[in-house]
Amino acid sequence: MKIEDYELLLKLNEVGTIRGTAKIILISQPAVTQRLKYIEEYFGEMIFIRTSKRLMPTPAGEMILNHAKEVIVREENIKNSLSQSSDDVQGTLSIACSTLVSQRFLPSILSEYTKKFPKVAIDLVTGISEDIKKGHKKYHVSIIRGEKLKETVSERLFDDPLYIFDTEPFPNDKLKERPLISFKSDDSMHELVDNWLYYHQNQLKPVKNIRVDQIETCKQFMKEGLGMAVLPKSVSDSMMDEYPHISLELDGNPVTRDTWVCYQDGVRNLPQVDQFIKALLDEKFL
Repeated sequence: MKIEDYELLLKLNEVGTIRGTAKIILISQPAVTQRLKYIEEYFGEMIFIRTSKRLMPTPAGEMILNHAKEVIVREENIKNSLSQSSDDVQGTLSIACSTLVSQRFLPSILSEYTKKFPKVAIDLVTGISEDIKKGHKKYHVSIIRGEKLKETVSERLFDDPLYIFDTEPFPNDKLKERPLISFKSDDSMHELVDNWLYYHQNQLKPVKNIRVDQIETCKQFMKEGLGMAVLPKSVSDSMMDEYPHISLELDGNPVTRDTWVCYQDGVRNLPQVDQFIKALLDEKFL
């Protein structure tokens, strides 16, 4: 059994379907099916029952899945121990990162990092900050937006001012009524926008809401004139000269979306983690 086989079992259990797992790990569905068949033959037990909705682990499968978790933890621990005892920076660096940060900033940071430390393996998961917070203990480093993580060491990377954009002007002397386009984010982002709109209800009135999954889709809908959109500076600075916009401010202070790097106390004893956090803290984001 290879470590990849144990990782496949855990991913199958997490996702619940062979098709979904194949899509995530970027191999064909028949290849996943064949690999699962090999693993079940290796243990001599059926690991999953295939129901109409999802894969369900058998009693033997539950034992094997627990074993898989232990194997992966032991593998990770020995890699970390070896990386600490080596003069070279090596081992695995596991990162959970906000989608916006991973698309806008992380590629260049990781490019420089991997050139400097080519022996480090990168394990990267991206998503919305709310989901990352729930499973942050599984990663060396979490890069999140909004509120910092409790019970972790949290260092602010940058403050991201918010602006509301539209294809139509924002008049000063009358109420503007327009649809509001929003993208999938965590509750703290929506609370910032709702709070600002509450204090500016005499200036702006959303007549309906349009919800989309991705921030890029939100931008494109706004550019096509479908309504207003609140966007952070990190993804909209190139639009400032082209589209009408106003800064979100309360009591004369800009409303910002804070970005944090969070990690467990002591994890910087791992050289690969320490060097990555240093790279983040040295980066000029905005």
